[in-house]
Amino acid sequence: MSYVLALTGGIATGKSTADDFFRKKNIPIIDCDQIAHELMEPGNASWQAIKDHFGMEYLNSDQTINRKKLGQLVFSNKQALSELNQVTHPLIFDKTVAKIKEYRDFALVILDVPVYFEAGLDKKHVANGVLVITLPEQLQIERLKKRNNLTDQEAINRINSQMPLVEKEKMADFVVANTGKIKELENKLEQILIKIREEE
Repeated sequence: MSYVLALTGGIATGKSTADDFFRKKNIPIIDCDQIAHELMEPGNASWQAIKDHFGMEYLNSDQTINRKKLGQLVFSNKQALSELNQVTHPLIFDKTVAKIKEYRDFALVILDVPVYFEAGLDKKHVANGVLVITLPEQLQIERLKKRNNLTDQEAINRINSQMPLVEKEKMADFVVANTGKIKELENKLEQILIKIREEE
């Protein structure tokens, strides 16, 4: 069986950069955001659930989910976010578990899941260890604004929709601060790989 390392953190903390590092090491990555996007394609399970729950006004003319409109709703309304999670998280979880089984012959698998704790996956024991990528909130806000072309308030709303990083850090097996250059992050990740191999 594989050692499954859950990779999480906050939005715009550098999980994609960490993924790039693991990919270069030929370590398979299960991207839960990608799974979520696939399930939201027209006709798929999450698409149907969102259409049924939130209504046709959240669809574009080509029947795809209007992600911007839905995002504006759920990142400013905790009840709506909770409802979205209730209808989509079980579908994403089932697909994720199936993916983990596909990679069972690999020594190590990365499970990239931004809302690992928020979705309760820690209680479902889908991973052997948890790595949290973290950074100071102001730097997180600046990176998110630049990456997604958001206002200060939009960035803050998105960050506040997730569990505070300090809480995630307390529950993690490994914590990496992504405050420097990419090479510094890669060196820290290399040390974590060494620790995992030593534990096996």
